[in-house]
Amino acid sequence: MIHKNYTSTLTLFFMLAVTILNAQNNAPSSDCPCRQLAQKTFPEATITLADCVPAGSFTPPGSSQPIADLPAFCRVAATLKPTPESMIRIEVWLPETNWNGRFLGTGTGGGAGSVSYGALVNGLKRGFATTNTDMGTSPNANEAVGHPERWVDFGHRATHEMTVTAKAITQAYYQKPFHHAYFAGCSTGGQQALMEAQRYPDDYNGILAGAPANNRTHLHTGFVWNYKVTNQIPGSAFLPKEKIAFITNAVVKACAGKDGGAPNDNFLTDASACKFDPETLPKCPDGTDDGTCLTGPQLAALKKIYAGPVNPRTGERIYTPIPLGSENSGAGIEYQQNPKQSPPALFYQYKWAFGNDFDYTTFDFDRDQDKMDSLLAPILNANNPDLAPLKKKGGKILMYSGTSDPLVPYQDAVSYYERVIKAQGGLKPTGDFFRFYLIPGMAHCSGGPGLNDCGQNLALTVPQDRNHDMLTALINWVEQGVAPDKLIATAYTGGVSTNAVRFQRPVFPYPKLPKYTSGDPNAPDSYRGVDSPRNAVLTPAERYLK
Repeated sequence: MIHKNYTSTLTLFFMLAVTILNAQNNAPSSDCPCRQLAQKTFPEATITLADCVPAGSFTPPGSSQPIADLPAFCRVAATLKPTPESMIRIEVWLPETNWNGRFLGTGTGGGAGSVSYGALVNGLKRGFATTNTDMGTSPNANEAVGHPERWVDFGHRATHEMTVTAKAITQAYYQKPFHHAYFAGCSTGGQQALMEAQRYPDDYNGILAGAPANNRTHLHTGFVWNYKVTNQIPGSAFLPKEKIAFITNAVVKACAGKDGGAPNDNFLTDASACKFDPETLPKCPDGTDDGTCLTGPQLAALKKIYAGPVNPRTGERIYTPIPLGSENSGAGIEYQQNPKQSPPALFYQYKWAFGNDFDYTTFDFDRDQDKMDSLLAPILNANNPDLAPLKKKGGKILMYSGTSDPLVPYQDAVSYYERVIKAQGGLKPTGDFFRFYLIPGMAHCSGGPGLNDCGQNLALTVPQDRNHDMLTALINWVEQGVAPDKLIATAYTGGVSTNAVRFQRPVFPYPKLPKYTSGDPNAPDSYRGVDSPRNAVLTPAERYLK
Protein backbone atom coordinates (compact mmCIF):
# COMPACT_ATOMS: atom_id res chain seq x y z
CA MET A 1 0.00 0.00 0.00
CA ILE A 2 1.38 3.40 -1.05
CA HIS A 3 1.60 5.98 1.72
CA LYS A 4 -0.72 9.01 1.34
CA ASN A 5 2.10 11.58 1.85
CA TYR A 6 4.23 9.82 -0.80
CA THR A 7 1.30 10.00 -3.26
CA SER A 8 0.88 13.73 -2.62
CA THR A 9 4.57 14.35 -3.12
CA LEU A 10 4.55 12.40 -6.39
CA THR A 11 1.52 14.36 -7.61
CA LEU A 12 3.22 17.66 -6.80
CA PHE A 13 6.36 16.52 -8.62
CA PHE A 14 4.44 15.73 -11.79
CA MET A 15 2.50 19.00 -11.58
CA LEU A 16 5.81 20.88 -11.28
CA ALA A 17 7.27 18.99 -14.24
CA VAL A 18 4.24 19.84 -16.40
CA THR A 19 4.47 23.49 -15.32
CA ILE A 20 8.16 23.65 -16.30
CA LEU A 21 7.45 21.98 -19.67
CA ASN A 22 4.61 24.39 -20.41
CA ALA A 23 6.81 27.30 -19.44
CA GLN A 24 9.46 26.11 -21.87
CA ASN A 25 6.91 25.71 -24.68
CA ASN A 26 5.45 29.13 -23.94
CA ALA A 27 8.69 30.90 -23.18
CA PRO A 28 8.53 34.67 -23.51
CA SER A 29 9.46 35.96 -26.93
CA SER A 30 12.51 37.62 -25.40
CA ASP A 31 14.00 34.12 -25.13
CA CYS A 32 13.25 33.63 -28.84
CA PRO A 33 12.92 36.99 -30.62
CA CYS A 34 11.81 35.11 -33.72
CA ARG A 35 8.43 34.45 -32.12
CA GLN A 36 7.69 38.16 -32.05
CA LEU A 37 7.28 38.01 -35.81
CA ALA A 38 4.10 35.97 -35.38
CA GLN A 39 2.52 39.03 -33.77
CA LYS A 40 3.40 41.36 -36.62
CA THR A 41 1.25 42.12 -39.64
CA PHE A 42 2.52 41.89 -43.19
CA PRO A 43 0.30 42.85 -46.15
CA GLU A 44 -1.55 39.93 -47.79
CA ALA A 45 0.42 37.50 -45.62
CA THR A 46 -0.43 35.17 -42.75
CA ILE A 47 2.46 34.03 -40.56
CA THR A 48 1.93 30.32 -39.92
CA LEU A 49 5.15 29.63 -38.01
CA ALA A 50 7.84 31.71 -36.33
CA ASP A 51 10.27 29.89 -34.10
CA CYS A 52 13.90 29.47 -33.16
CA VAL A 53 15.75 26.44 -34.49
CA PRO A 54 18.85 25.58 -32.43
CA ALA A 55 22.20 24.86 -34.04
CA GLY A 56 22.66 21.27 -35.15
CA SER A 57 20.38 19.17 -37.31
CA PHE A 58 16.97 19.99 -38.75
CA THR A 59 14.53 17.66 -40.50
CA PRO A 60 12.49 19.48 -43.15
CA PRO A 61 8.73 18.88 -43.29
CA GLY A 62 7.87 15.81 -45.33
CA SER A 63 11.37 14.37 -45.01
CA SER A 64 12.86 11.72 -42.76
CA GLN A 65 16.43 12.80 -43.45
CA PRO A 66 17.85 15.38 -41.02
CA ILE A 67 20.16 18.08 -42.36
CA ALA A 68 23.24 18.39 -40.16
CA ASP A 69 25.64 21.18 -39.21
CA LEU A 70 23.21 24.07 -39.40
CA PRO A 71 23.74 27.29 -37.45
CA ALA A 72 20.96 28.47 -35.16
CA PHE A 73 18.29 30.33 -37.09
CA CYS A 74 14.88 31.93 -36.97
CA ARG A 75 12.45 29.98 -39.15
CA VAL A 76 9.41 31.80 -40.48
CA ALA A 77 6.69 30.31 -42.66
CA ALA A 78 3.91 32.34 -44.24
CA THR A 79 1.05 32.02 -46.69
CA LEU A 80 0.54 34.84 -49.18
CA LYS A 81 -2.78 35.62 -50.87
CA PRO A 82 -2.38 38.49 -53.35
CA THR A 83 -5.63 37.20 -54.95
CA PRO A 84 -8.47 35.11 -53.48
CA GLU A 85 -7.30 32.11 -55.57
CA SER A 86 -3.68 32.43 -54.50
CA MET A 87 -2.11 30.15 -51.92
CA ILE A 88 1.60 30.96 -52.01
CA ARG A 89 3.71 29.33 -49.32
CA ILE A 90 7.07 30.81 -48.40
CA GLU A 91 9.73 30.25 -45.77
CA VAL A 92 12.36 32.69 -44.54
CA TRP A 93 15.43 31.47 -42.67
CA LEU A 94 17.32 34.09 -40.69
CA PRO A 95 20.72 33.41 -39.07
CA GLU A 96 20.70 34.16 -35.34
CA THR A 97 24.35 35.20 -35.50
CA ASN A 98 26.89 36.01 -38.19
CA TRP A 99 24.30 37.40 -40.60
CA ASN A 100 26.22 38.82 -43.56
CA GLY A 101 23.81 41.73 -43.92
CA ARG A 102 22.46 40.47 -47.25
CA PHE A 103 19.12 39.12 -48.44
CA LEU A 104 18.93 36.08 -50.76
CA GLY A 105 15.92 34.94 -52.77
CA THR A 106 16.24 31.40 -54.13
CA GLY A 107 14.55 29.47 -56.90
CA THR A 108 13.06 26.04 -57.30
CA GLY A 109 12.57 23.50 -60.09
CA GLY A 110 9.96 21.86 -62.29
CA GLY A 111 6.38 22.84 -61.53
CA ALA A 112 7.43 23.79 -57.97
CA GLY A 113 4.67 22.78 -55.53
CA SER A 114 6.89 22.71 -52.45
CA VAL A 115 9.44 24.85 -50.68
CA SER A 116 13.03 23.99 -51.65
CA TYR A 117 14.73 23.35 -48.33
CA GLY A 118 18.07 22.61 -49.95
CA ALA A 119 18.22 26.17 -51.24
CA LEU A 120 17.34 27.53 -47.80
CA VAL A 121 20.05 25.40 -46.19
CA ASN A 122 22.74 26.57 -48.59
CA GLY A 123 21.78 30.22 -48.26
CA LEU A 124 21.69 29.98 -44.47
CA LYS A 125 25.12 28.33 -44.31
CA ARG A 126 26.51 31.21 -46.36
CA GLY A 127 25.14 33.71 -43.83
CA PHE A 128 22.25 35.12 -45.87
CA ALA A 129 18.74 35.88 -44.75
CA THR A 130 17.26 33.38 -47.22
CA THR A 131 13.81 32.79 -48.66
CA ASN A 132 12.09 30.31 -50.97
CA THR A 133 8.57 29.70 -52.26
CA ASP A 134 6.43 26.86 -53.60
CA MET A 135 5.34 29.36 -56.32
CA GLY A 136 1.71 28.81 -55.37
CA THR A 137 1.37 25.34 -56.90
CA SER A 138 1.31 23.09 -53.83
CA PRO A 139 0.92 20.16 -53.67
CA ASN A 140 1.78 19.98 -57.40
CA ALA A 141 1.28 22.01 -60.55
CA ASN A 142 -1.52 19.77 -61.85
CA GLU A 143 -3.70 21.03 -59.00
CA ALA A 144 -3.76 24.48 -60.62
CA VAL A 145 -6.03 23.34 -63.46
CA GLY A 146 -8.94 25.77 -63.64
CA HIS A 147 -7.21 28.36 -61.44
CA PRO A 148 -5.72 30.99 -63.78
CA GLU A 149 -4.59 33.28 -60.96
CA ARG A 150 -2.35 30.46 -59.73
CA TRP A 151 -0.82 30.30 -63.22
CA VAL A 152 0.11 33.95 -62.82
CA ASP A 153 1.52 33.19 -59.38
CA PHE A 154 3.70 30.46 -60.87
CA GLY A 155 4.71 32.62 -63.82
CA HIS A 156 6.03 35.60 -61.88
CA ARG A 157 3.84 36.90 -59.07
CA ALA A 158 4.76 34.38 -56.36
CA THR A 159 8.48 35.15 -56.63
CA HIS A 160 7.89 38.89 -56.39
CA GLU A 161 5.43 38.58 -53.50
CA MET A 162 7.85 36.26 -51.70
CA THR A 163 10.57 38.85 -52.15
CA VAL A 164 8.51 41.75 -50.82
CA THR A 165 7.22 39.87 -47.77
CA ALA A 166 10.51 38.14 -46.94
CA LYS A 167 12.36 41.47 -47.11
CA ALA A 168 9.87 42.95 -44.63
CA ILE A 169 10.25 39.95 -42.32
CA THR A 170 14.04 40.22 -42.50
CA GLN A 171 14.00 43.89 -41.57
CA ALA A 172 11.52 43.29 -38.75
CA TYR A 173 13.68 40.54 -37.27
CA TYR A 174 17.04 42.31 -37.40
CA GLN A 175 15.61 45.77 -36.77
CA LYS A 176 17.81 47.15 -39.53
CA PRO A 177 17.86 46.94 -43.32
CA PHE A 178 19.95 44.52 -45.37
CA HIS A 179 22.49 46.29 -47.55
CA HIS A 180 22.13 44.22 -50.77
CA ALA A 181 19.65 41.70 -52.19
CA TYR A 182 20.50 38.76 -54.46
CA PHE A 183 18.56 36.05 -56.25
CA ALA A 184 19.89 32.64 -57.32
CA GLY A 185 18.06 29.86 -59.13
CA CYS A 186 18.41 27.27 -61.88
CA SER A 187 15.91 25.76 -64.33
CA THR A 188 12.52 27.01 -63.11
CA GLY A 189 14.67 29.05 -60.75
CA GLY A 190 16.37 30.51 -63.83
CA GLN A 191 12.96 31.46 -65.18
CA GLN A 192 12.21 33.13 -61.83
CA ALA A 193 15.53 34.97 -62.06
CA LEU A 194 14.86 36.40 -65.52
CA MET A 195 11.27 37.25 -64.59
CA GLU A 196 12.62 39.28 -61.70
CA ALA A 197 15.12 41.01 -63.99
CA GLN A 198 12.48 41.83 -66.59
CA ARG A 199 9.36 42.59 -64.53
CA TYR A 200 10.64 43.63 -61.09
CA PRO A 201 14.05 45.29 -61.57
CA ASP A 202 13.86 46.94 -58.14
CA ASP A 203 13.74 43.62 -56.26
CA TYR A 204 17.39 42.54 -56.51
CA ASN A 205 20.83 44.10 -56.91
CA GLY A 206 22.35 40.91 -58.33
CA ILE A 207 20.80 37.92 -60.09
CA LEU A 208 22.31 34.47 -60.73
CA ALA A 209 20.27 32.74 -63.46
CA GLY A 210 21.04 29.13 -64.35
CA ALA A 211 19.72 27.07 -67.30
CA PRO A 212 16.72 29.40 -67.48
CA ALA A 213 13.40 27.81 -68.43
CA ASN A 214 12.30 31.28 -69.52
CA ASN A 215 10.85 30.24 -72.91
CA ARG A 216 8.48 28.02 -70.95
CA THR A 217 5.61 27.32 -73.35
CA HIS A 218 8.04 26.32 -76.11
CA LEU A 219 10.51 24.46 -73.90
CA HIS A 220 7.71 22.09 -72.93
CA THR A 221 6.74 21.68 -76.56
CA GLY A 222 10.19 20.16 -76.98
CA PHE A 223 9.26 17.60 -74.32
CA VAL A 224 6.04 16.70 -76.13
CA TRP A 225 7.93 16.47 -79.43
CA ASN A 226 10.57 14.09 -78.06
CA TYR A 227 7.94 12.00 -76.27
CA LYS A 228 5.79 11.67 -79.37
CA VAL A 229 8.57 10.67 -81.75
CA THR A 230 9.95 7.96 -79.45
CA ASN A 231 6.54 6.56 -78.54
CA GLN A 232 4.46 7.04 -81.69
CA ILE A 233 6.65 6.34 -84.72
CA PRO A 234 5.42 2.96 -86.03
CA GLY A 235 7.67 -0.02 -85.43
CA SER A 236 8.89 0.90 -81.94
CA ALA A 237 11.19 3.92 -81.94
CA PHE A 238 11.83 3.70 -78.18
CA LEU A 239 15.56 3.95 -77.51
CA PRO A 240 16.95 1.60 -74.82
CA LYS A 241 19.57 2.95 -72.43
CA GLU A 242 22.44 1.08 -74.04
CA LYS A 243 21.59 2.55 -77.44
CA ILE A 244 21.43 6.08 -76.04
CA ALA A 245 24.89 5.61 -74.52
CA PHE A 246 26.06 4.19 -77.85
CA ILE A 247 24.77 7.33 -79.65
CA THR A 248 26.50 9.74 -77.26
CA ASN A 249 29.76 7.81 -77.50
CA ALA A 250 29.62 8.08 -81.29
CA VAL A 251 28.96 11.84 -81.13
CA VAL A 252 31.82 12.44 -78.69
CA LYS A 253 34.20 10.27 -80.69
CA ALA A 254 33.38 12.25 -83.84
CA CYS A 255 33.68 15.75 -82.34
CA ALA A 256 35.47 15.90 -78.96
CA GLY A 257 38.81 17.67 -79.12
CA LYS A 258 37.87 19.27 -82.43
CA ASP A 259 35.65 21.86 -80.76
CA GLY A 260 38.28 23.57 -78.63
CA GLY A 261 38.33 21.01 -75.85
CA ALA A 262 41.11 18.60 -74.90
CA PRO A 263 41.72 15.54 -77.10
CA ASN A 264 40.75 13.12 -74.33
CA ASP A 265 37.48 14.85 -73.36
CA ASN A 266 34.42 12.62 -72.99
CA PHE A 267 32.12 15.60 -73.60
CA LEU A 268 31.73 18.49 -76.03
CA THR A 269 32.94 22.00 -75.30
CA ASP A 270 31.08 23.56 -78.21
CA ALA A 271 28.22 21.35 -79.37
CA SER A 272 27.33 23.86 -82.10
CA ALA A 273 30.68 23.10 -83.77
CA CYS A 274 29.83 19.41 -84.04
CA LYS A 275 28.38 18.43 -87.42
CA PHE A 276 27.47 14.88 -86.52
CA ASP A 277 25.35 13.01 -89.05
CA PRO A 278 23.13 10.31 -87.48
CA GLU A 279 23.19 8.47 -90.81
CA THR A 280 26.76 7.44 -89.95
CA LEU A 281 25.48 5.28 -87.07
CA PRO A 282 25.35 1.55 -87.75
CA LYS A 283 21.94 0.36 -88.89
CA CYS A 284 20.50 -2.92 -87.70
CA PRO A 285 19.95 -5.50 -90.44
CA ASP A 286 16.32 -6.45 -90.96
CA GLY A 287 15.12 -8.70 -88.20
CA THR A 288 17.91 -7.82 -85.74
CA ASP A 289 18.08 -5.35 -82.90
CA ASP A 290 20.96 -5.01 -80.42
CA GLY A 291 22.89 -2.32 -78.59
CA THR A 292 25.37 -1.70 -81.41
CA CYS A 293 22.95 -0.48 -84.08
CA LEU A 294 19.72 1.44 -84.66
CA THR A 295 16.59 0.11 -86.25
CA GLY A 296 14.87 2.17 -88.92
CA PRO A 297 12.24 3.59 -86.52
CA GLN A 298 14.91 4.40 -83.92
CA LEU A 299 17.01 6.28 -86.47
CA ALA A 300 13.93 8.17 -87.63
CA ALA A 301 13.14 9.14 -84.04
CA LEU A 302 16.72 10.27 -83.39
CA LYS A 303 16.66 12.48 -86.49
CA LYS A 304 13.43 14.08 -85.28
CA ILE A 305 14.95 14.68 -81.83
CA TYR A 306 17.99 16.34 -83.41
CA ALA A 307 15.73 18.47 -85.61
CA GLY A 308 13.62 19.74 -82.71
CA PRO A 309 9.98 20.83 -82.80
CA VAL A 310 8.70 22.72 -85.83
CA ASN A 311 5.31 23.94 -86.97
CA PRO A 312 4.15 21.31 -89.49
CA ARG A 313 2.18 23.84 -91.52
CA THR A 314 4.67 26.73 -91.76
CA GLY A 315 7.96 24.97 -91.10
CA GLU A 316 8.82 27.56 -88.43
CA ARG A 317 11.01 26.43 -85.58
CA ILE A 318 9.14 26.31 -82.25
CA TYR A 319 12.08 25.44 -80.00
CA THR A 320 15.68 24.33 -80.16
CA PRO A 321 16.60 20.61 -79.97
CA ILE A 322 18.65 18.89 -77.28
CA PRO A 323 22.40 19.54 -77.74
CA LEU A 324 24.57 16.97 -79.42
CA GLY A 325 26.43 14.99 -76.77
CA SER A 326 23.65 15.35 -74.18
CA GLU A 327 21.62 12.32 -75.24
CA ASN A 328 22.84 10.16 -72.36
CA SER A 329 22.74 12.83 -69.63
CA GLY A 330 20.50 12.36 -66.62
CA ALA A 331 17.52 14.24 -68.03
CA GLY A 332 18.20 13.18 -71.61
CA ILE A 333 16.40 10.93 -74.05
CA GLU A 334 15.78 8.11 -71.56
CA TYR A 335 14.06 10.54 -69.17
CA GLN A 336 12.09 12.39 -71.82
CA GLN A 337 10.77 9.30 -73.62
CA ASN A 338 9.83 7.24 -70.55
CA PRO A 339 6.16 7.36 -69.45
CA LYS A 340 7.24 6.38 -65.94
CA GLN A 341 9.59 9.35 -65.62
CA SER A 342 9.33 12.70 -67.36
CA PRO A 343 6.11 13.29 -69.31
CA PRO A 344 3.47 13.14 -66.55
CA ALA A 345 5.45 15.68 -64.51
CA LEU A 346 6.12 17.96 -67.49
CA PHE A 347 2.61 18.21 -68.96
CA TYR A 348 1.06 20.46 -66.30
CA GLN A 349 0.84 23.57 -68.46
CA TYR A 350 -0.95 21.57 -71.18
CA LYS A 351 -3.51 20.56 -68.57
CA TRP A 352 -3.87 24.23 -67.63
CA ALA A 353 -4.61 25.07 -71.26
CA PHE A 354 -6.56 21.98 -72.37
CA GLY A 355 -7.88 20.43 -69.14
CA ASN A 356 -7.09 17.39 -67.05
CA ASP A 357 -7.88 15.07 -69.95
CA PHE A 358 -5.06 16.44 -72.13
CA ASP A 359 -3.90 13.77 -74.59
CA TYR A 360 -0.41 14.35 -75.93
CA THR A 361 -1.08 12.07 -78.93
CA THR A 362 -3.54 14.59 -80.36
CA PHE A 363 -1.45 17.72 -79.74
CA ASP A 364 -1.23 19.83 -82.91
CA PHE A 365 2.07 21.74 -83.13
CA ASP A 366 0.34 24.49 -85.11
CA ARG A 367 -3.18 25.14 -83.85
CA ASP A 368 -2.79 23.83 -80.28
CA GLN A 369 0.56 25.57 -79.86
CA ASP A 370 -1.06 28.88 -80.79
CA LYS A 371 -3.86 28.30 -78.28
CA MET A 372 -1.44 27.54 -75.47
CA ASP A 373 0.75 30.51 -76.34
CA SER A 374 -2.19 32.92 -76.41
CA LEU A 375 -3.27 31.74 -72.96
CA LEU A 376 0.03 31.16 -71.14
CA ALA A 377 2.96 32.82 -72.93
CA PRO A 378 2.18 36.32 -71.56
CA ILE A 379 2.41 35.07 -67.97
CA LEU A 380 4.91 32.19 -68.13
CA ASN A 381 7.53 33.28 -70.66
CA ALA A 382 10.38 35.57 -69.64
CA ASN A 383 11.54 36.41 -73.16
CA ASN A 384 11.70 40.21 -72.98
CA PRO A 385 15.26 41.29 -73.92
CA ASP A 386 14.79 44.87 -72.67
CA LEU A 387 16.72 44.96 -69.41
CA ALA A 388 17.40 48.69 -69.50
CA PRO A 389 15.52 49.36 -66.21
CA LEU A 390 17.68 46.84 -64.34
CA LYS A 391 20.86 48.22 -65.88
CA LYS A 392 19.83 51.80 -65.08
CA LYS A 393 19.49 51.01 -61.37
CA GLY A 394 22.88 49.29 -61.31
CA GLY A 395 21.67 45.69 -61.25
CA LYS A 396 23.93 42.86 -62.43
CA ILE A 397 23.18 39.41 -63.90
CA LEU A 398 25.31 36.32 -64.24
CA MET A 399 23.70 33.61 -66.38
CA TYR A 400 25.07 30.13 -67.02
CA SER A 401 24.12 26.99 -68.92
CA GLY A 402 25.74 23.59 -69.44
CA THR A 403 26.60 22.46 -72.96
CA SER A 404 25.45 18.91 -72.07
CA ASP A 405 22.04 19.94 -70.76
CA PRO A 406 19.24 18.07 -72.59
CA LEU A 407 16.41 19.32 -70.35
CA VAL A 408 16.79 23.08 -70.90
CA PRO A 409 19.12 23.23 -73.92
CA TYR A 410 21.82 25.88 -73.68
CA GLN A 411 20.99 27.10 -77.19
CA ASP A 412 17.86 28.88 -75.94
CA ALA A 413 19.93 30.80 -73.38
CA VAL A 414 22.32 31.76 -76.18
CA SER A 415 19.35 32.95 -78.23
CA TYR A 416 18.05 35.08 -75.36
CA TYR A 417 21.46 36.58 -74.64
CA GLU A 418 21.93 37.48 -78.31
CA ARG A 419 18.58 39.29 -78.23
CA VAL A 420 19.70 41.24 -75.17
CA ILE A 421 22.92 42.15 -77.02
CA LYS A 422 20.82 43.46 -79.89
CA ALA A 423 18.58 45.45 -77.54
CA GLN A 424 21.63 46.93 -75.80
CA GLY A 425 23.34 47.82 -79.07
CA GLY A 426 26.34 45.50 -78.71
CA LEU A 427 28.26 42.97 -76.66
CA LYS A 428 30.23 45.52 -74.65
CA PRO A 429 27.29 47.51 -73.26
CA THR A 430 25.62 44.18 -72.43
CA GLY A 431 28.71 42.88 -70.67
CA ASP A 432 28.74 45.99 -68.48
CA PHE A 433 25.85 44.51 -66.47
CA PHE A 434 25.01 41.03 -67.87
CA ARG A 435 27.47 38.18 -68.48
CA PHE A 436 26.74 34.67 -69.67
CA TYR A 437 28.88 31.55 -69.11
CA LEU A 438 28.68 28.34 -71.10
CA ILE A 439 29.91 25.47 -68.90
CA PRO A 440 31.46 22.71 -71.07
CA GLY A 441 30.08 19.27 -70.32
CA MET A 442 27.72 20.30 -67.53
CA ALA A 443 24.26 18.73 -67.58
CA HIS A 444 21.12 20.32 -66.16
CA CYS A 445 22.19 22.79 -63.45
CA SER A 446 24.97 20.43 -62.30
CA GLY A 447 26.39 16.96 -62.95
CA GLY A 448 27.21 15.73 -66.42
CA PRO A 449 30.39 14.31 -67.96
CA GLY A 450 32.36 17.56 -67.86
CA LEU A 451 32.59 20.57 -65.57
CA ASN A 452 29.88 20.55 -62.95
CA ASP A 453 30.62 22.95 -60.09
CA CYS A 454 31.45 26.63 -59.93
CA GLY A 455 29.32 27.39 -56.87
CA GLN A 456 26.18 27.78 -58.98
CA ASN A 457 24.01 25.75 -56.61
CA LEU A 458 25.24 27.69 -53.54
CA ALA A 459 26.70 24.61 -51.82
CA LEU A 460 30.01 25.18 -50.05
CA THR A 461 31.91 22.73 -52.25
CA VAL A 462 34.31 25.07 -54.01
CA PRO A 463 36.51 27.85 -52.57
CA GLN A 464 34.38 30.81 -51.56
CA ASP A 465 36.22 33.36 -53.66
CA ARG A 466 35.44 35.29 -56.80
CA ASN A 467 37.63 32.99 -58.92
CA HIS A 468 35.78 29.74 -58.14
CA ASP A 469 32.35 30.67 -56.84
CA MET A 470 29.71 32.34 -59.03
CA LEU A 471 27.73 33.92 -56.22
CA THR A 472 30.87 35.42 -54.68
CA ALA A 473 31.86 36.71 -58.13
CA LEU A 474 28.42 38.30 -58.49
CA ILE A 475 28.67 39.93 -55.05
CA ASN A 476 32.09 41.35 -55.90
CA TRP A 477 30.73 42.74 -59.16
CA VAL A 478 27.76 44.37 -57.48
CA GLU A 479 29.49 45.68 -54.37
CA GLN A 480 33.09 46.22 -55.51
CA GLY A 481 32.62 46.87 -59.22
CA VAL A 482 34.93 43.95 -60.14
CA ALA A 483 33.46 42.30 -63.24
CA PRO A 484 34.18 38.54 -63.52
CA ASP A 485 36.29 37.90 -66.63
CA LYS A 486 37.13 34.29 -65.79
CA LEU A 487 35.99 31.59 -63.39
CA ILE A 488 37.65 28.29 -62.57
CA ALA A 489 35.09 25.48 -62.74
CA THR A 490 35.60 21.99 -61.33
CA ALA A 491 34.73 18.52 -62.59
CA TYR A 492 34.16 15.97 -59.84
CA THR A 493 34.20 12.24 -60.42
CA GLY A 494 30.67 11.16 -61.31
CA GLY A 495 29.57 14.79 -61.10
CA VAL A 496 29.32 14.49 -57.31
CA SER A 497 31.12 17.14 -55.26
CA THR A 498 31.98 14.75 -52.43
CA ASN A 499 34.10 12.72 -54.86
CA ALA A 500 37.62 13.43 -56.06
CA VAL A 501 38.41 16.29 -58.45
CA ARG A 502 38.83 15.00 -62.02
CA PHE A 503 40.01 18.29 -63.50
CA GLN A 504 39.52 22.04 -63.50
CA ARG A 505 39.07 24.40 -66.41
CA PRO A 506 38.45 28.11 -66.87
CA VAL A 507 35.14 29.41 -68.20
CA PHE A 508 34.70 32.84 -69.76
CA PRO A 509 31.91 35.26 -70.59
CA TYR A 510 30.13 34.53 -73.87
CA PRO A 511 31.14 34.23 -76.65
CA LYS A 512 34.44 32.92 -75.29
CA LEU A 513 34.97 29.22 -74.63
CA PRO A 514 38.05 27.52 -73.13
CA LYS A 515 40.42 26.31 -75.84
CA TYR A 516 43.09 23.74 -75.05
CA THR A 517 46.57 25.02 -75.88
CA SER A 518 49.12 22.55 -74.49
CA GLY A 519 50.26 20.86 -71.30
CA ASP A 520 48.24 18.97 -68.71
CA PRO A 521 44.61 18.86 -69.96
CA ASN A 522 43.43 18.68 -66.33
CA ALA A 523 45.07 22.00 -65.38
CA PRO A 524 43.32 25.36 -65.89
CA ASP A 525 46.52 26.97 -67.21
CA SER A 526 46.37 24.73 -70.27
CA TYR A 527 43.44 26.73 -71.68
CA ARG A 528 42.76 30.23 -72.93
CA GLY A 529 39.53 31.99 -73.78
CA VAL A 530 38.76 32.09 -77.50
CA ASP A 531 35.70 33.61 -79.15
CA SER A 532 33.34 30.98 -80.54
CA PRO A 533 31.14 31.67 -83.57
CA ARG A 534 28.04 33.62 -82.63
CA ASN A 535 24.50 32.86 -83.77
CA ALA A 536 25.56 29.29 -84.52
CA VAL A 537 22.64 27.63 -82.73
CA LEU A 538 19.15 26.72 -83.92
CA THR A 539 16.83 29.51 -82.77
CA PRO A 540 13.01 29.58 -82.59
CA ALA A 541 11.08 31.68 -85.07
CA GLU A 542 10.18 35.19 -83.93
CA ARG A 543 6.58 34.24 -83.14
CA TYR A 544 7.87 31.66 -80.64
CA LEU A 545 10.06 34.12 -78.77
CA LYS A 546 7.20 35.92 -77.06
